Order: sequence, then structure tokens, then C-alpha cells
Amino acid sequence: MKKNILLLNLFILFSFAVASREQEVDSDKVKVGDIMPAFTIVSDNGSTISSSIHKGKVLVVTMFATWCPPCQLKLAEMEKSLWPRFKEAKDFSLLVIGREHTDAELVDYNKTKGFTFPLYPDKDRKIFDLFAVQLIPRTYLINKEGKIIYMTTGYNEEEFRQLERMIERALN
Repeated sequence: MKKNILLLNLFILFSFAVASREQEVDSDKVKVGDIMPAFTIVSDNGSTISSSIHKGKVLVVTMFATWCPPCQLKLAEMEKSLWPRFKEAKDFSLLVIGREHTDAELVDYNKTKGFTFPLYPDKDRKIFDLFAVQLIPRTYLINKEGKIIYMTTGYNEEEFRQLERMIERALN
């Protein structure tokens, strides 16, 4: 009897692990090697910015939410190390996009954070939905040819250092 209960518990645990992994894999709509999806950022006032203006540049696209703790860590590290290091490079662009946030919300948020890079709205998740189903923060590195060459979900220091190394290589 105890053996059957143990086997049942192991089966249930294994099922949850597989389902969790499948959910993580299924959350990506793009992968390394894909051309970055084209999108348009729409501001509260109706003005737009097309992703095509970054054509020919190394582009980092990061999607976040103001309520997300790992997002706070990633954006703080971007402000501390990535942005100062690459912002002057003529072939580099950074798009930090607030999933389900308006310009007004991002302005208020930035008053407390003091980021020196711009924050862009994705009020209706239209941009996020081109890249993924769920999970933030997400970062995509796009080369000068428009291909995704690196992508990460969440935040950890080693992956962030890898992103910086990949940007350096893509710029050279």
C-alpha cells in the first residue's frame, strides 16, 4: 500500500513537472533565428513608433511590468550597466516596453525609478503577443539583419552578462 502511494505521488509530481515545462516551452511565439516580428508602439496621444526605424541596428527589446519583481531587478541592471555601456553606440537601440501599461503609468513609475532610458507602452499587449504568450521579463537581442540572436525570460545575473557579451559581439 505504501509503495502504491509513493508511486502515485511520484507520478503526480512528474506530471506537474512535465506540464510546467511544456507551459514554459509553449510560452514562446518566436525563437532564436527568427526574424523579429514587426510592430508599432502606440502612445497615449496616438503617436506611433514603428519597429522598422531600428532596421540595421543591434536592438534589445525588453518587456516588463511595473508590478513584477524580476523585472525590477532586470531594469535596474540595465540602468546600471547595459545602458551606460551601449547607449552611445551608433548602431545600438534599446526598447523597454511596459506590458499592459500606458504612457501615463510609465511616467509615474519612472518618477520613482529614475531610469534614463525611455519606457514605451504596450497597453493592449499587442507587441507582447507577437513574441510570447506569458512570462516576464523577456529580453530579445536582434542583430543588424533583423534576426533574433539571443532571448531570455526572467532575470539572473549570468544570463544578463551573456546578453551584454552578445551585444558586444553583434556590434563588432
